[in-house]
Amino acid sequence: MIIKYYPAPDVKREVDSIILNLNLSHITAEKVICCRSRGSKAKRTLARIHALPRVWQTGLGLSTHYLVEVLAERFDELDDEEKAKTLIHELLHIPRSFGGGFKHHGKDVNQRRVEALYKMLEERLRSG
Repeated sequence: MIIKYYPAPDVKREVDSIILNLNLSHITAEKVICCRSRGSKAKRTLARIHALPRVWQTGLGLSTHYLVEVLAERFDELDDEEKAKTLIHELLHIPRSFGGGFKHHGKDVNQRRVEALYKMLEERLRSG
């Protein structure tokens, strides 16, 4: 089966809310695009983040953009908490430079950091 991609306005709203409420000011929300895919053979993947390569940025005269892809078969089955944690995890891969690169798993991208940020997000949304 071929992977098919669809707009994901619900995911975009959640991503924008996370960026705003966690004050991820290094991320330009307008330049983060979200889509939902169906048909991936990936077994454990819930979501992925992609960047527009610099050569395409230059050739098309565009600035840096990131795309958050959620794999519908697994992501859509999650509860709201796990969806938010998954999106936080993907956003943590975006470096402070917002230059098209990625942060790798480790010091800045790990489960402990996702849990701490999710707790902060919950508190801010509750008080909000």
